[in-house]
Amino acid sequence: MKRCIFYILFTAVCFIAFPAKKQSLEPSYAWTALPPLGLHSPATIDTLLYNYYKLSIPSLVSDAYATTGNLGAAGINSIYFDRKERSEFFFTDVLQPWLYNAEDQVYYNTRIPMTLLSYNWGGGRDSNQDRLKGIFSGNAGKRIQVGALLDYLYSKGGYDRQAVNNFTWGLSGSYMGDRYEAQASFNSFNSVNMESGGITDDLYITDPAVLQGGVSSINAKAIPVNLTDAFSRVKGAHFLMNHRYKVGYYHEEEINDTTIKRTYIPVSSFIWTFDYKKNSHKFINRSAAEDAEFFDNSYLSLTGTEDETKYWRIRNTLGISLLEGFHKYAKFGLAGFATHEVRRYTQTTDTMLTSAYKPEGLTPFPNVAVEPVTTENLLWVGGQLTKQRGSILTYSATAKFGLIGPVAGDIDVSGKISTKFKLFGDSVTITGEGFFKNTETPFLLKNYISNHFVWQNNFGKERRFRVGGSIDIPHTGTNLSAGMENVQNLVYFDTNALPAQYGGSVQIVSARLQQNLRFGIFNWNNTLTYQTSTNESVLSLPKFAVYSNMFILFKIAKVLQVQLGVDCNYYTKYYAPAYQPATMAFYNQRETKLGNYPFMDAYINMKLYKTRFYVLYSHANRGLFGGSSYFGALHYPINPSRLQFGISVDFAN
Repeated sequence: MKRCIFYILFTAVCFIAFPAKKQSLEPSYAWTALPPLGLHSPATIDTLLYNYYKLSIPSLVSDAYATTGNLGAAGINSIYFDRKERSEFFFTDVLQPWLYNAEDQVYYNTRIPMTLLSYNWGGGRDSNQDRLKGIFSGNAGKRIQVGALLDYLYSKGGYDRQAVNNFTWGLSGSYMGDRYEAQASFNSFNSVNMESGGITDDLYITDPAVLQGGVSSINAKAIPVNLTDAFSRVKGAHFLMNHRYKVGYYHEEEINDTTIKRTYIPVSSFIWTFDYKKNSHKFINRSAAEDAEFFDNSYLSLTGTEDETKYWRIRNTLGISLLEGFHKYAKFGLAGFATHEVRRYTQTTDTMLTSAYKPEGLTPFPNVAVEPVTTENLLWVGGQLTKQRGSILTYSATAKFGLIGPVAGDIDVSGKISTKFKLFGDSVTITGEGFFKNTETPFLLKNYISNHFVWQNNFGKERRFRVGGSIDIPHTGTNLSAGMENVQNLVYFDTNALPAQYGGSVQIVSARLQQNLRFGIFNWNNTLTYQTSTNESVLSLPKFAVYSNMFILFKIAKVLQVQLGVDCNYYTKYYAPAYQPATMAFYNQRETKLGNYPFMDAYINMKLYKTRFYVLYSHANRGLFGGSSYFGALHYPINPSRLQFGISVDFAN
């Protein structure tokens, strides 16, 4: 398969690199539909040469990324302000970089059909990594657009029982008329992750000679792991549909003596957003002996584990808005909305409760009463104030309040303001943003039943207040940002891998400097992040994280763009989280500090017309310098060095 795909892409490169007629594949415009009312936010598609290779390295998802090591596997961002909010189905949170959400769907209005196809591969026979991605968008006239995506990731990983198989596909479409607008998308994914439970002894990485009688070299695939017959399967589907009917009037403008131009001016609009999502999680371990040795408790079975948790929700939002710009005095848009949601959770059933026989040796069941099926009805009302037009000042503010169900009393208020002004002949942008949230803890963190974990918690609402801002100066290649957040009643996974709530307050302060330097063809781009938590036992973060990329940019024969360089990401030691495979949760540990290790790559990126390709030697410093403590999470080492390749082609249809 790998060879066939490569030949197809290589043939396409030959045709595209020397076209008979030059065509433009740039979309007329692209956007995402912001919840809850589907406001358009400008978007682009990634066709840049710069750092194309980074898509193949899990540790470069973030400047500090706690990961089980393999591309497509579980991970959590250790840069706190870059973390996404916890979802209602926490099993998917650790796979977030590899999944597609309908809220992030990009819609394109293109002049000609656009297809972007890429294939990345690397590693040896026992550790190969393959990823095939395709994005298509085409228009049927000026108003109708259809799109599709495909993403297939298969990676065996550098260590035993680390394989990942992730298949995602999706469809999208939009209609942009004068009176009526609609946009819809559907995404489906199926992700299978082998669960190793980590390696049995860190010395296999840090000092293998101690365990091998003086022999220092070791085959990474031969390192023993804790679980040899376990895996997790996470599946999901998400359908989002947004409709907007605009009410307004026609404005007539005389172009010349014989031509009159009629333009529709919308004044207000009525909005309906329909949002359906379903997810499921399975954890299966067929080894009863490893079950008993690795896990502290077994509540439902002593012959292995087969847990399953399901979730679905249907959300309807109705809104009405007064649109920005229909009159010279209408400087902003104003909207009100109501959202109703139904959620249902289905969990593993305790068959022992209805059975006359209960095997000896099972862990005594906690004093809880978790229902196998739970349905929730929720209702919010809210409003939105926006100013999206204007070159000097733009802003947005959204507030919603929970009225019915567990979210009764919830408050969620967020805002952002941005201004631009000229400096050194270029536009400088200053942005401020913040939020206040008083929100209910997700259901599954309060009520959960499985073979190895059972809990029932009466958590209070989590209160978060954040303020921050940034300044961007393109002329000097500088971006400076800072922020502060206070969290009260923080919910986290404690050292027993159980949800816990800290009743006090935790403050997080962060500052980041991005500075790009250029001298002729020489470039040196740097990102430095400082962050601190006032309670490390509850929320442990690396204080400093650095990403540095040194490269040269040049052209060959005026057509082949080349980026040749080496990069490094590094963060200071901290109590990086441990990973619990049965719940796919990262939890606090106080056993070992991880970090203080430079992860380096040597690469060459090239671009010829509409074709990008790269050659990458990842983890290039392994065994040369930096030490040997290269762990992404407790007992989960980062992938060894490997040679990787990639090619991406923009097809003109």
